[in-house]
Amino acid sequence: MSTDEPGGESRAYGFELPMLLFAGFRSIIDELHAELARRGHPDLRPAHGFALQAIGPGGATATEVGRRLGISKQAAGKTTERLEELGYVYRAGDQADRRRKLIQLSPRGTAALAMSAMIFSDIRSRWESRLGPGRLAALESDLGAMAPGETFRLDVPGWFGS
Repeated sequence: MSTDEPGGESRAYGFELPMLLFAGFRSIIDELHAELARRGHPDLRPAHGFALQAIGPGGATATEVGRRLGISKQAAGKTTERLEELGYVYRAGDQADRRRKLIQLSPRGTAALAMSAMIFSDIRSRWESRLGPGRLAALESDLGAMAPGETFRLDVPGWFGS
């Protein structure tokens, strides 16, 4: 995929960078979900993780979840219905506005997010062992410098959709 330049240097093609970044992302997410399945969460899918993050500790309406994920309210509703069936969320009245229904994380949902954080930490430690602490810190710093904005966008499922 790369070409040799005069002097023995290698030059990568432009398309390789996004493919390598995606492959790294995918390997982390696949490893996370394999470990979650081993630890009692076999039904969680990557889209569910994004939805749980979008719901967050304070809860959210289906409209808010959709906006945070960059998907329709209907798609957010379908995802949260599945999470409710699996026991990761529940619906509750909003204390501030009785007309709204909030989607809240259940204890199982909170536990899954906490477990995910621990697994991500373990995966990062393995990357650090493989690459070295300095190289991993530099990689994270460089990616942070290139990422737009000050917050992470959670709309990957909508971004990959049609």
